Amino acid sequence: MSAQTATTAGTPTGATHDTPGWAVLGPGSIARRFLSQLPASAAGATLVAAGSSSTERAQAFADDAVEHGFADVAARTYDEVLADPDVDAVYVSTVHTGHAHLVLAALAAGKAVLCEKPLSPNHGTSMALADAARQAGLPLVEAYMYRFHPQTAALLDLVRQGAIGDVTHIDASFAFRAGSRTGRLFDVDTAGGGILDVGGYPVTMAAAIVQAATGVAVAEPTELTAAGTLGPTGVDEWTTATLTYKGGITADVRTGVRVQDDNAVTVHGTTGKITLTDPWTLGDDPTIEIRTVDEDPRTLSFAGAKPYALEADATTAALAAGRVDVPEYTVDESLATARTLDKWRAAIDLRYPFEAEAADIPTVSGRPLAVQDGNPMRFGEIPGVGKRMSRLVMGVDNQPDLAHASAIFDLFVEQGGNVFDTGYIYGGGVLEGRLGKWIQNRGIREDVVVITKGAHTPYCDPESLSRQLLESLDRQGTDYADIYMMHRDNEDIPVGEFVDVLDEHRRAGRIRVYGGSNWSLARFDEANAYARANGKHEFEVLSNHFGLAEAYDVPWAGCRHVTDAASKAWLEERQVPLLPWSSQARGFFTGRATPEDTSDAELVRCYYSDENFERLRRASELGARFGVPATAIALAYVLNQPFPTFPLFGPRTIAEARSSMTGLSVELTPEQVAWLDLRD
Repeated sequence: MSAQTATTAGTPTGATHDTPGWAVLGPGSIARRFLSQLPASAAGATLVAAGSSSTERAQAFADDAVEHGFADVAARTYDEVLADPDVDAVYVSTVHTGHAHLVLAALAAGKAVLCEKPLSPNHGTSMALADAARQAGLPLVEAYMYRFHPQTAALLDLVRQGAIGDVTHIDASFAFRAGSRTGRLFDVDTAGGGILDVGGYPVTMAAAIVQAATGVAVAEPTELTAAGTLGPTGVDEWTTATLTYKGGITADVRTGVRVQDDNAVTVHGTTGKITLTDPWTLGDDPTIEIRTVDEDPRTLSFAGAKPYALEADATTAALAAGRVDVPEYTVDESLATARTLDKWRAAIDLRYPFEAEAADIPTVSGRPLAVQDGNPMRFGEIPGVGKRMSRLVMGVDNQPDLAHASAIFDLFVEQGGNVFDTGYIYGGGVLEGRLGKWIQNRGIREDVVVITKGAHTPYCDPESLSRQLLESLDRQGTDYADIYMMHRDNEDIPVGEFVDVLDEHRRAGRIRVYGGSNWSLARFDEANAYARANGKHEFEVLSNHFGLAEAYDVPWAGCRHVTDAASKAWLEERQVPLLPWSSQARGFFTGRATPEDTSDAELVRCYYSDENFERLRRASELGARFGVPATAIALAYVLNQPFPTFPLFGPRTIAEARSSMTGLSVELTPEQVAWLDLRD
């Protein structure tokens, strides 16, 4: 085949041959299974190279390839394989912790990637790999080979057709007993244990069945409970989990490396059940048995299929078609699986040393963090901070672990972002520490602006403010806050007492700029009148809710909004820098809000009105004109105000972050801003 020309960090493959050229990176036992079935490729795939950190292992694999009909396999280093123009696609089959580096390198070299499961040890790293594939426009396929087997396709068709009525419950297991507690399976440093090695099989099967039963593109459990045993080496040796999906379907899944299980799948429905006795290893003649109340038992046979060849062909077919996904198992499904496996491990208190909260987690690429050329970020300044500030502010409140935080924070910095918003109460203090550890790992304290908030109700008093500020700085591992804001106001305390203590900390160097979050404009003015009269620093920033949708209420008690006309006039007159939260109205502009859908009581209470739905319609219309989603227009509206704004956003994934940042490219005229706000 002729490999597509892809715009990547490296160079296109430049291959000109007519059949797919494959290389194996990591010639171990699983790679030999791949090798044994590759001759069955319907696309005529050819193995052209084997890459390894050991030239001896690479050569041994190349020698073994001869008996499978591949006579000219080159034994090379990883870099040499990826530089070979005859290689269209690579099969990454190293230990789990070796996947990420090779996946990124292969994508940078313009190769399609079939990567053994798990894609990486955790969701944070997997997000970065998925993002790299999407930016390169190249296929990235996680090699759950059973998903490509006709038995699996037939099972999902039976579910879609209602062969056993409505699906109610799934039972799936993949567990075996290893002979001794040695090798990679029992090594925490290589992400050993059952969950990551084979636990993904029952999890992905359950998700596929739920997807077939409900019609959703990606099924992810809404609840997960688990129990299990960690062995003497620290890995999970046996564990069970119960998953609950939206709509009520449940699943029991089991995995382990020290207990042999049946390794079967049973799907229960309202009129019967379906059983697969060989769902994973897929021997010579795997079968499906269907038992229902209305029919005699029947058995379907699926002899002769070669799933490793099928997944290889699906990968190169996606490459030829210019797709990053294969329909059998999409990138979004891989990410959902990674999140589920993270939750399963968390439920049994399994975290590997290299991803611990105190770990020095490097960038996924292993290269120093750097701002990318041509990034979309806009910048501004707030007097007193002393640093140029990105106009978009990353909220530190949606990162479940340090690996996840590191991946999404790295992406933000690469795209030009340098302002982070955190609070004393976020995650019980864990999130402040997580941000501080990431900053320490990257060595960039003087390059970033950290907004720290404290004095939240009910501890909103000068004494609590001082105690929380010092504790926040200690958690973050720093001696100053670039911007400090009181998270709430307490109007029972004279405003001068707050100004006095904030001014004292500022003069001591612990704060560079201060202000209020969720403060009334009247109290803000009162604070500054006191400051001017008493030779104190004034409040210089405000963080209230502001966005295109007018707020009729606020999500939490004690919050304040400035979306009304009088507040907008106040901001324009005083030119107070606004750091607005929930500028996209808690999902109102994502498309999930409609006048007919009143299922989200908070969204209805805060934003539902004819005027806001007209704002949504106009944002969608203008977005179509700019080629961006309505959420990007909502962000652009905030960025293009006649007063300085630095909107906060809290993406849960890299994909969400990129989607939100499209709004940075939209320049709105004052007339368009007024039109969006129904002021024309």
